[in-house]
Amino acid sequence: MNDSASPQPGRQPFLDATVICLAAPSFAMSSEDGQLRGTGVDGFYDQDRRLLHTLRLLVDGQEPEHVAHRPEGSREALFRAVCRSSEDPTSAPWLLVARERAVRRPDRGESGDVVLVQNVSGRTARCTVSVVAATDLADVATIKAGLPVDDVPCEQVEGVVPAVRWHSPYDNSEVVLRIEPLAPAAGGNLPRITPVQGRPGQVEFRWELELAPDEEWSVHLLVHGKTTTVAGYPVPPRQGAPWQRAEVVGHERMSALLERALADLEALRLADRNSSAEEREDQFVAAGCPWFLGLFGRDSIWAARMMLPFGTGLARGTLHALARRQGTSHDAFTDEAPGRILHELRPAETRHGDGMVLPARYYASVDATPLFVVLLHEAWKWGLAEEDVRALLPHATAAMGWVEQAMDGHDLISYGKGRADGLLHQGWKDSPDAIRDARGRRVDPPIALCEVQGYAYQAATGYAELLTALAGGQAAEREEAARWRERARRLRAAFHRLFWIDGEDGRRYPAIAVDGSGDPVTGPASNMGHLLNSGILQNDKEHRWVAETLMSDELRTPWGIRTRSAHLAGFNPFSYHGGSVWAHDSAIAVHGLATTGFVEEAATLLGGMLDAAAHFDYRLPELYAAYPSSRFGQPAPYPPSCRPQAWAAASAALLCSAMLRPDVDVPGRRLALRPIAPSLMGLNSPYSVRGLRLGERSVDVRVDIDGSTDVVGVDDEEWRIEASGIRMTDGSGRPDAQRSP
Repeated sequence: MNDSASPQPGRQPFLDATVICLAAPSFAMSSEDGQLRGTGVDGFYDQDRRLLHTLRLLVDGQEPEHVAHRPEGSREALFRAVCRSSEDPTSAPWLLVARERAVRRPDRGESGDVVLVQNVSGRTARCTVSVVAATDLADVATIKAGLPVDDVPCEQVEGVVPAVRWHSPYDNSEVVLRIEPLAPAAGGNLPRITPVQGRPGQVEFRWELELAPDEEWSVHLLVHGKTTTVAGYPVPPRQGAPWQRAEVVGHERMSALLERALADLEALRLADRNSSAEEREDQFVAAGCPWFLGLFGRDSIWAARMMLPFGTGLARGTLHALARRQGTSHDAFTDEAPGRILHELRPAETRHGDGMVLPARYYASVDATPLFVVLLHEAWKWGLAEEDVRALLPHATAAMGWVEQAMDGHDLISYGKGRADGLLHQGWKDSPDAIRDARGRRVDPPIALCEVQGYAYQAATGYAELLTALAGGQAAEREEAARWRERARRLRAAFHRLFWIDGEDGRRYPAIAVDGSGDPVTGPASNMGHLLNSGILQNDKEHRWVAETLMSDELRTPWGIRTRSAHLAGFNPFSYHGGSVWAHDSAIAVHGLATTGFVEEAATLLGGMLDAAAHFDYRLPELYAAYPSSRFGQPAPYPPSCRPQAWAAASAALLCSAMLRPDVDVPGRRLALRPIAPSLMGLNSPYSVRGLRLGERSVDVRVDIDGSTDVVGVDDEEWRIEASGIRMTDGSGRPDAQRSP
């Protein structure tokens, strides 16, 4: 048995101090000194399998002393260390050690480390450099569960270049570690390769070096893996990112957040390859590294929705990838059903430490299916090509068929109990204790979640609009559209009747859920923020109740919205869904507040999220913690959270959208902008968002200090433009018109 599991077996490893290099589906994780010691999550990975868990560098049998590390974008990192001698009274180092790590997508080269040793002692240095390597070829689910796995036996590979191989005894997965000298020193060209005594599967590469003053020696450690996946599994993308190059000018913190987010989303991309002549790729973003590096219906849809202002390419790829795997039959193990949209896709079946067993293709999500239709409708509004919309419309029809089947006797969309070894809850808050009442008691399915009713309402009304616009006057489509408008009306009425709760302060708020008896689950939760721009709330008063509850000290922290009220039993700032702050959840609240007219509240919450981003080097993690006491004046890491994570990264795009408050209808050639004034965001100068995409048009928007707006890239001869004090230019900077609505 090796020591590659978590230091405390059975517990999920922490990631907050982990250095991550990512080029999906490959990534590497290590401590801040770059060493892979075979503990926790250490390793090089590909396709949800760990290729190496140990790659430990030693000089004269000791680890070099860590000095600094620096990420180089999403894919690379640089680590620096020194070796000191006890014989030197100044404690100055005699060797400098650098380690450069790069992760490559499998079709773009090999991942690995470059190790460089430099003699700075002023005299000839003789030393032994060794690298110890090993692997367990464990899957990510096993590592996440903190379960121990046996090391895989190692064998030396015959050839000109020194190399070793590990081969899984259970499938065809294998990994090869190859050594390529870069700058050999005297005696340091070829290593001696020996097994580590008493540790089957571990191997040591050893070099005896003699370095003249200022001389350098370096070697390349190359990791090549072959893993077993299900047929048709997504592959690394060959083409560029399917969104417009975007930037923010005049708002430094938002600019830093968006730049880091777009780089992380680029690294998270995966693709389905189209076999047609043009070899079109359907790109999407994997949900998050390391635990969810694959196609996840809900997460990938939300990321694509958030990125719509920068182009419809990600939405198109995501929709086609999910449509290709849409349910066609009933299957009790996978929870597949006709029309249902995939929840997650893994390379293989996964077994989790809590007894949960999830198939490679799993459908247990109540929200991915209506969200699929919402994304299609919104992408159409932002300019998705009509041929794509028409190709996807039958899949939307099938999805709405599943939505209708999921409607319960109360006219709400709900989910029941699934397999005992599957997911208990099927919304985005899917941990076992995610749904609890004000007294802290768990509420189990059947459940109708509040935000899912909003998604279903949006899906019904959006689907009806699509049918009407694309039907070409066909009576059957008009009748179907009218039926779904009526279904949406009934859903809205049911929500109004069943979800509202009278709070102790006299303010009403929507329940997180309604149980199988039709009773609301008491206690404010963040889910209500998803309702603000869904259309399901009936009037300004209901919007105000939600806004006031979100901004109360129960839910709002200085850095975002808590998932559960701090005033309730069972609140825990480090609970996955019972008090933590999720970046995407808070960004959705910001966007909802902004688009429904609560501009000052949105600006306040936006500023808090940017404060949080600054604490995390402008890479918003999946979730984080905020202590109820103000004595701890910064957000705390939620140690196991993914970094990067798709909808956390894409939240930067949603926050940009919240700043501009666009209402877009590309088919109708209409653009409305109601930007947040710079002063409300603490700015004393104009700001710009460059790289918005309206169909095939690239548009830049500048918001002046007085709130007037410059729009570059569209003209009012073709478009109906609505904004305060707007000035149109033709792209050359020459004003075309200036008017107020």
